[in-house]
Amino acid sequence: MTDSVNDGAVMRASDADRDRVAAVLGEALATGRLTSVEHADRLEAAYTAKTVGELVPITHDLPDIAADARPALVEQQTVNAVFSKVIRKGRWVASRHTRLNATFGALIMDLSDAILPGREITIEADARFSKMIIRVPENAHVIDEGASMFGKRNVSGGSGGDGPLIRVTGRSMFAKVIVARGVTDWNLA
Repeated sequence: MTDSVNDGAVMRASDADRDRVAAVLGEALATGRLTSVEHADRLEAAYTAKTVGELVPITHDLPDIAADARPALVEQQTVNAVFSKVIRKGRWVASRHTRLNATFGALIMDLSDAILPGREITIEADARFSKMIIRVPENAHVIDEGASMFGKRNVSGGSGGDGPLIRVTGRSMFAKVIVARGVTDWNLA
């Protein structure tokens, strides 16, 4: 017979296991239990872990968050800009699925300092008669699955780093949607 503790130590970790650890680390960073350097180091260790046993020490000194107690914002959130300008930047917690709606307005979302809840997030960018700018981390891989009609869609694909995968979906009509890494004329400074 084998010991069940040892079985868990050698069992291969799944993406869901790594994402649960990333959620605990994100919560610990947001509540001040970890510094940004500790968070980055532990997050890297979580996503390179091959077994469940390698994941255990990463969060051993942090409180666990149950799946049903996890804030809904970690899973999904919506940001609307209707006849207005909305800017989200700095240190904030992004969601696995973020829906951006801009109608006759401007929406600027800066993910470069945001806490990402996993290795893959989806941004649904719907813009009508608007301007939408999404700044992604330097090492992010970006996949564009969106469409545009009578507008401009400029999505920068990736840098070859080992960063998160950001999937951009949605539609734009008579609008401009830009997804890039650097600050240009975005009023983000």
